Amino acid sequence: MNDGEDELRDIARFLAGVDRDIPWHLSRFHPDYEFTDRGATPLPLLRKAEVWGREAGLKFIYIGNVAGEDEVTYCPSCGTELIRRSGFSVLSNRVAGGLCPQCGTGIAGVFEKPAD
Repeated sequence: MNDGEDELRDIARFLAGVDRDIPWHLSRFHPDYEFTDRGATPLPLLRKAEVWGREAGLKFIYIGNVAGEDEVTYCPSCGTELIRRSGFSVLSNRVAGGLCPQCGTGIAGVFEKPAD
């Protein structure tokens, strides 16, 4: 219902205008329970939206609700894999002190538990 090209491009531009570090989670709709009169969001559309987000300047874009899709955070400067996830579990996190361990680029977010 809200996955038209113009709307997705507008969302990407809006988010980038606020802060290019805002993660954009593109969650795939799938028919379930009482909302079954629509098909699942086409995966090619989600991949196009990811491109549009990058064109708008967003650094962190994730396609969700799709088994097997990349759940990795990469450094926006050098492309190093920083955080690998599976579902809601973090499998590895290489961010140290808020920085990419390869090139030293600052990575927005909270990556360490505060001291008790």
